[in-house]
Amino acid sequence: GTSRKAEFFTSMVPHNMTWMKYPSQSQHPFINVRDIISSQHIISRLMHGYIALLVPTGLLAGIIILGTFLKNCKQRTLDKLDTMIVALTCSNILIIFLSLTISTRPSYLKVSYLECGALSFFFNWGYFNSQYLLVLMMLSFLLKGYPPQNAVISRVHQKPMVCVGVVLTCAFCAATTVVALLGIVNYHEETDCQLDPLFAWPEYEIIKFTLGFCIPSVANLLCFILSFVKKGQSESSITRQTIHPYWTVLVIAVTMFASRLFYNVMILARTNLKIQGSIGTPQNELNMNIAEIMLFSESCISLGIVLGLHKPCRTGLLHCITNLTKVCRRRDASNRTPEIQGSHTEVSFAQPNNGSH
Repeated sequence: GTSRKAEFFTSMVPHNMTWMKYPSQSQHPFINVRDIISSQHIISRLMHGYIALLVPTGLLAGIIILGTFLKNCKQRTLDKLDTMIVALTCSNILIIFLSLTISTRPSYLKVSYLECGALSFFFNWGYFNSQYLLVLMMLSFLLKGYPPQNAVISRVHQKPMVCVGVVLTCAFCAATTVVALLGIVNYHEETDCQLDPLFAWPEYEIIKFTLGFCIPSVANLLCFILSFVKKGQSESSITRQTIHPYWTVLVIAVTMFASRLFYNVMILARTNLKIQGSIGTPQNELNMNIAEIMLFSESCISLGIVLGLHKPCRTGLLHCITNLTKVCRRRDASNRTPEIQGSHTEVSFAQPNNGSH
């Protein structure tokens, strides 16, 4: 029994990534201090720009989207795509809130390994959920004009809440799988935390790349090609009402692919450093931070795209602007009324004085 435990421990030693340090926090003699200062300056600028500009914009867009769909839900005018967009909006808002953990950059959030693992789980759940919801939207467009022959698939396709529930379950399973590969041993010790932790096993990043980028991207591409080919073969005319939601989802897909491609390339580059037993350079750390901020920015931009391109959301935005304009005009009118009354009072007092002279 003792020998088996020793063999198990020995086999797990290469997976222990706690030796990994950020180049900016290591005392390695070959790392130039000027490079560290330069990279930290860039990271700090990007972080402040993201939190000051994109976070408020993304959260405001998300609130307007959810408010619009809540109103439409009460009026029972919520369609299948709207239900999926609500779920996507919630995932993006979750990622935006979790992205506030970068507010300590260029230093890193100091929490226990267990707390870092919990943050990583919720981040991965939102990450996988948004990716799988996009696949569901593309698949929904494909099946909309060409109903499936299978009765079960057809029945599930008609129930958007069931589809979203399946996606949430798949995302939960994927997040649980990757978080199990973090390799946490000393749960209560303090560590520097990223949402994709540096101390994670290489398998964590490889599985995340496979489940969270490769498979969904291939599925999206296949759905796009098949729907494009079938629409080209279809003799029925494509109306503006049917093509407009498709373009909204397509723009989101392109934005998500571009940001997550760069992020996953950086994740795999970090995996390569772990396999080589190297901590990397300040440039590697800078690239990873840029990719992380780009990933968070994509969540904000996607919400802006939905608000600007999706017709119900755009209508809700215009309605909000109209209401705000009316409120401002009422306040302006109420402020002017005392001034007008005051001027009339001054004139009434001035007239008797003129008569006395």
